[in-house]
Parts: sequence; structure tokens; C-alpha cells
Amino acid sequence: MKKIFYFTLVLATGLLSACKKDKPAGNTDGGVLTGPTKTGSTLDLIKDSVYLYAKETYLWYDAIPDYKTFQPRSITGSDDITALTNEVDQISQFKINPSTNQPYEYYAPDPGSAKYSFIDDGSVSTELGGTNGDFGLSVLYQETTDLRIKYVYAGSPADKAGIKRGYQVVKLNGRTTLDYDNGTNVNFVVNGVYGNNPITMTLKKPDGTTVDVSLAVATYTINPVLTYKVFTQGDKKVGYVVFNTFTSPENAGPQLLKAFNAFTAANVTELVVDLRYNGGGYVSTAEYLDNLIVPSAKNGSQMYTYYYNDKLQADNHPLLSAIYNIKKGDFLPTNPDNRILFTKNGSLNISRVFFIITGSTASASELTINNLRPEMDVKFIGRTSYGKPVGFFAIDINKYQLYVPQFETKNSANQGGYYSGMTPGSADYPGKLDYDDVTKDFGDSTEVLLQHALNYISTGVYDVSGPKVQSLSKSKSMSDQQVTNMTLKLDERKFKGMVGKKELRHK
Repeated sequence: MKKIFYFTLVLATGLLSACKKDKPAGNTDGGVLTGPTKTGSTLDLIKDSVYLYAKETYLWYDAIPDYKTFQPRSITGSDDITALTNEVDQISQFKINPSTNQPYEYYAPDPGSAKYSFIDDGSVSTELGGTNGDFGLSVLYQETTDLRIKYVYAGSPADKAGIKRGYQVVKLNGRTTLDYDNGTNVNFVVNGVYGNNPITMTLKKPDGTTVDVSLAVATYTINPVLTYKVFTQGDKKVGYVVFNTFTSPENAGPQLLKAFNAFTAANVTELVVDLRYNGGGYVSTAEYLDNLIVPSAKNGSQMYTYYYNDKLQADNHPLLSAIYNIKKGDFLPTNPDNRILFTKNGSLNISRVFFIITGSTASASELTINNLRPEMDVKFIGRTSYGKPVGFFAIDINKYQLYVPQFETKNSANQGGYYSGMTPGSADYPGKLDYDDVTKDFGDSTEVLLQHALNYISTGVYDVSGPKVQSLSKSKSMSDQQVTNMTLKLDERKFKGMVGKKELRHK
């Protein structure tokens, strides 16, 4: 799901309460509504609420036209949720990012739709609590004609069937035409792999043999640490960990601590954190990981700060205030609740960390990385990350939940605003730009992105020896943006976001 991005301030509004408070009985001019009214269909009132909450809490509220110009009730769709999604999409496109001349929420695979904002019907995934109900795998095109398994969760149906990263999908639900086309084939793959119905697959292993598998959706507990190991590079010990999702601290914390305790016991002096497919999750878990990595000398120093729009900072929030006892200054960046400090965890004390990233690296992953940039030597390997430096809280409107960006984050050096993502090898993000290698398993020292890190640690240069994988990303027929769009298309049902915490008290 390209647009999921939680913040656990849930406004427990009554049915359409946003539309039923402090609104005139009628505002019309020649039959055109000039403001919200108490009358209208349920959907009309929900549309008004979406507009009003965005005008109060949206980070870029100042670019949204007035009610008479915007006319939320005029926006239609094939059903209610589609109409509301169309409204949210329109709201998201007004504010222009001067550095790109595109909307802040410009989404390249589907221009005109929101990159961050969305409205949900209440069926948001529960995976961040540590429990999944799916097949336990994900896929990626290595080439336009080469669909591969990119990861498998331990204990999932895919794991129990013996499926491994790097296996090629040659048949899915009886179909062998699976080439990337940004249309019928891709939709077939997405609906099959990320759906709820049982599937059958024929998979080709690295040795050329094939295996037929049948999978049914099942519930399992996520271990977000897909693997970890220690490499010896000359006189250096290198810790490598693949962290795939920021599930709750209760779920992820013990798994991360197990890996980092092993690194400490092995006297690790270099660290590689693989976040290439990590779309985010709980901010508290991002803080936990940062506190495991940060040098001990940084304990107690500033990690990052929340910044809300000027209305919220000025305590101008009548809709929120109608529901919660909000204290004066709750949304100011100087409020201690909005300034997060480092609290060093464990005794691993390193001065440099390598992050492996791709276009699937989003939100809480990017926050984790950005928090460490002023505190130690941070290197970047892979492709440009998703670009999501903003966060939300959920607003209940009738049976729906509205998510629009209400805050952005900046680290202790006031660095943030990475709306175009973090590009390895650029001036701000030193490292090596290269493509994902799905043909090798995690922890294989010959896998291209990991090999770059190991080579740099050993020799001070990134270049890998021998031939690189001939991937889709090397195809002369596709631009880098087309390759990124291909990855995001398969990722649209996957979580991308960061879940924060803010204590507000109901009236």
C-alpha cells in the first residue's frame, strides 16, 4: 500500500462530528455551496469533513483552495471510497515543492494520485503488531522477463514450503506469461501474490531444477530480522543484519537485540544494516535501532524533532480541540514530547555504519538513517530511497480514517526534507549507487550491494570484482525512473510509513 503512514493519535469522532459542529445551516451562492452545511447525504458530509480536517491539520494546508473553489461534494467516484480517495488525491496536489516543481506528494508511477495521503475504510494491515496473515513472501522483477522471490518470512506458508530468496517464478496460478508490462501481467502477479486466495507456483531454483508449490494464506508471527551474521575482513569484524519491517518494539526489539548482542560478542568494528525492502513501521522501533547503533558518546543528545504546521503550533485547531483536551503548545517543536533524545542501548560502539537501501526503503527506515547522519559516518549503498520525511495521525470520520501529512521530522543538524529520496553516491548521501541483486540470498558475500560494503571496508573502494548481475536495471530500454516505478508497482500493497505516539486526552 503506497499510502499507508500511521500516527497513533486516533480522533474518536462521532459520526460526522466534524461536519456537525459550528457549521451554518446554509451557505450558497446561486446554487453553489460557499461553505459546509448541516444538510446533505452522508457521503456529502464525509467529503466536507475530509476537506475541513485537511484545512486544519495538513502540513501544506495553505495551498488548498477555499471551499467554494474546491467544492468537495462535486468530486465523484465509482463508489464511496473511490470518491473519497479522489478527493484526497486532489487535496494532495496543490502544494508545489520548489526544488522539483512538482507537488510534494507527486507519485511518479501514478501522477495525480497522492504519494503519502490516503483514506482507509478500516481494513488497515495489522502486521506492525508482529502478526501477518498472508503467504509470507514478496516478489521483484530482476529483469522484465524474470520474476523472483525477494524475501520469505520464517514460519510463514512460503517458508514451510521451502521457498527461498532468489527462486524464479516461472508459473503462477497456471499462467506462464508473467513479463513486466505495467498492466495486465503485473496486476495478475499482484493480485495473486498479495491476495487472499490460495496460489500455485512453479519455481526455478539456482541449480536449474524446478519445484511446484501450493500456498494458502495463514497467520504467523513475524521475525523482522531476516538474517544476521559476522564477516571477517582482514583484521576487521563486520556485522551484517537484514531488518525488513519496523514492527512493534515488543516484537522487533528482542530480535534486534539478539543480533546486536552477537555483534558485540564478536567484537564487531563495522556494521552493515540492510533496509532494502523495509517500508517502515513504528517510530519507537526506529528509535530502538538508532540507540543500538549510535556511538556511546552521543547518549542524551538530540535525535530528531517533530515539526507541525503553523496553525497547530499556534494552537489554532478547533476541530481537534472539540475532541481532545489539548494543552497549549502541544504541537510546538520546543515541546519536550516533540524532541527525541538518544538513549544508548547496549555496548556496541562503532563510528561508521553502511545502509543498504532501494526504492522500497521508506519512512521509518529513512528516519532511522537520517537521525544518525550528524552523529557518525553514514554510508549509503543501493538505489534512491522512497522519500518520505513526513508523518500522520489518523482522523476518524464516520467509518473511514483519513491520513494526511501533519508533521515532518529533522535530525539534530536540522536535516530533513528528503522528498526525492536519499541517493547513494550523491553529495549529501556518500556511498555507491548500484542495483539490487535478487539472484543471491541475503548474507551471500558475492551479492552485489553487500559486496560493495565489504570491499570498501577492506580496500576503501566500492567496486566489486568480476561480472555483476545483468538485471532489469541495466536494460538500455528502461530509465532509472521506469525501473523505480516497476518496483513501486509491485510494492503498492505493502506498508510504507511510520507509526508514532502522542498522548492526547479525550474530553
